[in-house]
Amino acid sequence: MTTTQNPLSYLHDQIEELKAKGLYSKLHVLDGEQKPVATFDGREVINLSSNNYLGLTTNKALKRAAIDAVRKYGAGAGAVRTIAGTMTLHMELEEQIAKFKGTEACVVFQSGFTANAGTVSAILGKEDLIISDELNHASIIDGCRLSRATIKVFKHKDVEDCERICKETENWPGHKLLITDGVFSMDGDIAPLAKLCDLAEKYNCIMMIDDAHSSGVLGKNGRGTVDHAGVHRRVHIQVGTLSKAIGVMGGYVCGSRDLIDFLYRRARPFLFSTSHPPASAAACAAAFTLLDSAEGERLIKKMWSNTKFFKRQLKKRGFKFGTSETPIVPIHVGEAAKAFEFSKKLFEAGVYAPAVGFPTVAEGKARLRAIVTATHKRSDLERACEILAEVAKPLGII
Repeated sequence: MTTTQNPLSYLHDQIEELKAKGLYSKLHVLDGEQKPVATFDGREVINLSSNNYLGLTTNKALKRAAIDAVRKYGAGAGAVRTIAGTMTLHMELEEQIAKFKGTEACVVFQSGFTANAGTVSAILGKEDLIISDELNHASIIDGCRLSRATIKVFKHKDVEDCERICKETENWPGHKLLITDGVFSMDGDIAPLAKLCDLAEKYNCIMMIDDAHSSGVLGKNGRGTVDHAGVHRRVHIQVGTLSKAIGVMGGYVCGSRDLIDFLYRRARPFLFSTSHPPASAAACAAAFTLLDSAEGERLIKKMWSNTKFFKRQLKKRGFKFGTSETPIVPIHVGEAAKAFEFSKKLFEAGVYAPAVGFPTVAEGKARLRAIVTATHKRSDLERACEILAEVAKPLGII
């Protein structure tokens, strides 16, 4: 009897290689709610790892809306949107988001990733051109590849380099898309959106922005980068997420009625994935209602106040966090192995701030990414900075 060799054995070898390089990390398991001080793997830590900018994951209004929706509509939608899975809740949520973002229409996707990837791959083809910032999110990159369009990448936030590509491709025979993150998730800096809109108009490009880390963070009541930059009606496609500041799950695309009608019929993630369960749709709706209220304003102000405090405390202790303009605070380390060691020792000391290395960021640019929320207490943020400094010094990070 012959022994069959495991054709996936190479994966084990690659995992062992990651472990040998100090780049292997396990999943930390959250026990309880996503809070600023939370319990992971049985250890209580100051949580600097969550995208829960406004603390809405545990907000009473969202939890109440979710429970009421389950009682009224059940646990699941039971089908994809185009067959039997479109509920009143879904249509009302899309109308609410469109109004909030100041656009004609909106479509909700199962995740922010599928919103980006599904939209770009649906509206463009192999005859078309995409002009993309080099630090755009992986979901944008994957959508660009799936579209089979030609991809040209400009240097990060470099408007002159972007215009160089626009000039070189001015007579491109197909459609052209200029695409950028609004807030870049690994550095916390903001795109020069107004200047990119100028280029899109000058060179006849579709203008698209991924507002995942700016919805609920920037602009009036968290309306995002478009509002922050004052470029309403100049951005043709706005993508956002429902899983960060909104506190639930999913993604959305806002734009013209024609765009949304087209995505209803051609965006593959929308066509082939079961729709949001009632609890999620109702909780998202409650989040947007809260954002557009005095309570939403208060939470956003608190988040920004906490962010400024945290950055001052870090700077006082010798940390550098680059070009961050938002609650995303990258603590630069350099070597990936050292970044993972730093994160591990921090966790043991009572702070959870995950390390980020290649391929998420370029080799040699590993860092810890800390995110500040509205629900952090000043005392917890100050203590976190103290622990960061205590652990960083022996490692030669500060």
